[in-house]
Amino acid sequence: MIPFRKMNGLGNDFIVVDARRDGFDLPATRIAALADRGTGIGCDQFIVIAPAQAAATARMRIFNPDGGEVEACGNAARCVAALLLDETGAAEVTIESAGGPMRARRGTGALIAVDMGVPRFAAAEIPLAPDAGNPQALVIEGFSERYGPAACVNVGNPHAVFFVADVDAVPLARDGSALERHGVFPQRANISFAEIVDRGTIRARVWERGAGATRACGTAACAIGALAHRLGLAAPRVTVELPGGPLTIDVSSGRIRTPPARSAALRELTSLCAALRENTPGAWRRELFAAWRSALPGAAHDGLEAE
Repeated sequence: MIPFRKMNGLGNDFIVVDARRDGFDLPATRIAALADRGTGIGCDQFIVIAPAQAAATARMRIFNPDGGEVEACGNAARCVAALLLDETGAAEVTIESAGGPMRARRGTGALIAVDMGVPRFAAAEIPLAPDAGNPQALVIEGFSERYGPAACVNVGNPHAVFFVADVDAVPLARDGSALERHGVFPQRANISFAEIVDRGTIRARVWERGAGATRACGTAACAIGALAHRLGLAAPRVTVELPGGPLTIDVSSGRIRTPPARSAALRELTSLCAALRENTPGAWRRELFAAWRSALPGAAHDGLEAE
């Protein structure tokens, strides 16, 4: 049995497993099954807290709903940071990830601020295909005719942003999916469409690599803020309004910082009876029920029993 938490940051929801003591060894197919909202628990990302490999508090591994491991997730970082700050009592924690280290501190109450590091704008660091063109004015045939050039950056993972007049007019599922896997992005990419409201406000919709349309994406907000400032479209401190809520990004220091923002609304599995629904195969019902009960010893289970 694997105890887990269900956490939420700005509309992104996560399954969080602490594997620092017992390790973690689930194949991608099992992660994808757990992430499925119809027959599993359901999540935007599956997060594993692992032992740090360097001078950090812990390491965060991030898996998308398709089971693929990715480099960074800003909202997950705030959720994991909340757990580590509570656990250690420290003023600041450092979280390792495949996309680089992130420092986090607590603001007032439940607010968490994260330093996401330095944005990388060079084509090789994003990365883009050889001879793709200007990374911040990238012409993608079949799409730039409608949306203009893409601006690209790596903020721990690769992002492409189209600045458009009306984000609501974009067929996100169709074009986001096609752009994510376009040949110009050898590691695929997160795709955002952003609408400048004023120099301090940007509306955005995001197609997340390996996850699809999402209510929020912390690294996408970071990418949008960094690129908008670099292109002269916005101030160094800007609020990115996503379907799940606003996230403020500050790049005035040359690093990407999210000032204290509410995240990590921890739900200790008390509402996860819904995951044990009738159409879940019997083996999954037993496994999910056992995991839920092991994570919450003695908790009421609303009349549900394992099959």
